[in-house]
Amino acid sequence: MKLTDSRIITAPRSVVWSALMSVDVLKACVPGCREMQGTAEEGFEATVVQKVGPVKATFRGLVTLSNMFEPESLTLSGEGKGGPAGFAKGGADIKLEETPEGTKLTYEVEANVGGKLAQLGSRVIDGFAKKMADQFFERFKTEVEESVDDPESESGASAPDRQAMSEEATRNGGQAKKSWFAWLKNLFGR
Repeated sequence: MKLTDSRIITAPRSVVWSALMSVDVLKACVPGCREMQGTAEEGFEATVVQKVGPVKATFRGLVTLSNMFEPESLTLSGEGKGGPAGFAKGGADIKLEETPEGTKLTYEVEANVGGKLAQLGSRVIDGFAKKMADQFFERFKTEVEESVDDPESESGASAPDRQAMSEEATRNGGQAKKSWFAWLKNLFGR
């Protein structure tokens, strides 16, 4: 199954490229990701929990980056085994182009499954793969744009932390800086 789409990200191409290399950004963007570690050079080990139709599985696998032409294009490839549920593997060819608005990220995704997952039928699998790709790239767009809007976010606040700080700021009548500094103080114990 193949999917092609694009997103305009209001950030410089170099920032988008750096985000594609970040384990923290990728972890925040992969739907159902429970843990991810590693580097862009060595690859990322990931644990992802997903439900496809009636089948729920924990996939453990590896995500690698290849065909890297900084800052223009790369290939993200992943393969995970979900025990009795089967396996999932796929990849995304990603191209980055400068635009007046920032960066146009174009992707072509290919996905394959086997085992019990393959028995669900192509309509269910295709719908699931499209949903996963859309969620990943929409979350990626949001992560990158938030890091550009709030440069302090690069110091380690995850998407859930930023969401909680934003909700707290709304409740406190816009006291976002106070919330942010309190979070940093707790993080570094100062």
